[in-house]
Amino acid sequence: MTNSRLNPKVDEFLSKSKKWKEEYEKLRSIVLDCELTEEFKWMHPCYTFENKNIVLIHGFKEYCALLFHKGALLKDAHGILIQQTENVQAARQIRFTNVQEIVEMETILKAYIYEAIEVEKAGLEVNFKKNTEFTIPEELQNKFDEIPALKTAFEALTPGRQRAYILYFSKAKQSKTRESRVEKYMEKILGGKGLND
Repeated sequence: MTNSRLNPKVDEFLSKSKKWKEEYEKLRSIVLDCELTEEFKWMHPCYTFENKNIVLIHGFKEYCALLFHKGALLKDAHGILIQQTENVQAARQIRFTNVQEIVEMETILKAYIYEAIEVEKAGLEVNFKKNTEFTIPEELQNKFDEIPALKTAFEALTPGRQRAYILYFSKAKQSKTRESRVEKYMEKILGGKGLND
């Protein structure tokens, strides 16, 4: 491996890894081939280009993954990038359950990593959706019109809390369900509390 500096903290992380050791090592060698700088951030191997985070290696119970910090900007020609939850706006994962999958995908992975580096070189940024871009469900809007205090209380919530409510209300397929969800959480909203507070 030319000119790459192995980070001792990553060595240590790998030596302690029980579950995905082989997978991590393979991912590490692929990423380092792409001439990124190896760092250790958020308790995980993280690879940077000119101090910008490009990709992170992490593992879960069911899979390990390469996490692209700005994965939302990649073209994803192979349709393999996964959005962890709908609230994750920028990052995308490619998941693996065994080392064989990683070996077979090596050229694709490198192409994605190089593309991620180009995204950084071009200075592209993910446009984070502002809350205003989340459509307020009609049922909630009706309640706002009916009870102005509810609207005021809602707007006083943190953006994250507003978003959680909007997503939760909007998820219901039927208007009746959306309405009953709004009814159910009105007290909480008026009390300045979030969905899970």
